[in-house]
Amino acid sequence: MNLLTVEHVSKHYAGHTALDDVSLTIPKGSVYGLLGPNGAGKTTLIRIINRITAPDSGRVLFGDRDIKPEDVYRIGYLPEERGLYKKMKVGEQALFFARLKGLSRRDALRRLKHWFEKFGIESWWDKKVEELSKGMAQKVQFIVTVLHEPELLIFDEPFSGFDPINANLLKEEILALSDKGSTIIFSTHNMSSVEELCDHITLINKSKNILSGNVEEIRLRHGANIFSLAYRGEEQALITALNGRAEVLESAPSPIGYHTLKLHVASNEEVRQAIAAANEAVELRSFTEIIPSMNDIFIRAVGGTL
Repeated sequence: MNLLTVEHVSKHYAGHTALDDVSLTIPKGSVYGLLGPNGAGKTTLIRIINRITAPDSGRVLFGDRDIKPEDVYRIGYLPEERGLYKKMKVGEQALFFARLKGLSRRDALRRLKHWFEKFGIESWWDKKVEELSKGMAQKVQFIVTVLHEPELLIFDEPFSGFDPINANLLKEEILALSDKGSTIIFSTHNMSSVEELCDHITLINKSKNILSGNVEEIRLRHGANIFSLAYRGEEQALITALNGRAEVLESAPSPIGYHTLKLHVASNEEVRQAIAAANEAVELRSFTEIIPSMNDIFIRAVGGTL
């Protein structure tokens, strides 16, 4: 069953198309990655889902019906641009936002106490927001986003500003919320987070949905014929010898003086030709097929890194 369906949504601004006939389905209970380069249209789509702006054409379904204004109470949204009032005290502000989401004062205080203790931030309650670091303020906003236990949670670049320890803490909480039944959308440039968290993704590029579906199915469809080539010698001589038989995805130094190229080679015949060409140009150590990362697949899809 799908919790959210986007059908043929387009959005235009003066001289710019933000979304062009975008469709996607988000299964209930999934962790869904919304991916793409800056300016691709991801934030516009998130704003449409949240009813902050309206599409020029197309529609959004919540369950089996058009999304309604009251559905915003079933959504938690953490935007990339954080929106806390700097002069308010942390606890006062968290309680204010909780009440806006329909919680009683009693329930809000009980839930806030639980989350503040979980994150070890009880001492922040009476501090002003302007005293907090970016990461600390982000923890408060995360709590406010999930406090009313919405069916759908949307996180836009949720790990921005966090050190690795706190980023992992947030990842664990996102997975715990998923285990409890929440459907989660998150927009990110962090490909390792996609690998760790997502079971479904959509890749938007230049306002269009160019890749969408279950992560493992996408690997099977788009991830074949990725190779690691380890060598010693001149990279340009190697690339010249390959003569277009392979698409270079990544170049990196390797241990013990070797370098590696990550390649996409289209066919078995071209694999053999590429190995023969490499042997003539450089000292070839290995030519090995590898399991592609999502980043490899995206590089091929958009023609560059995200």
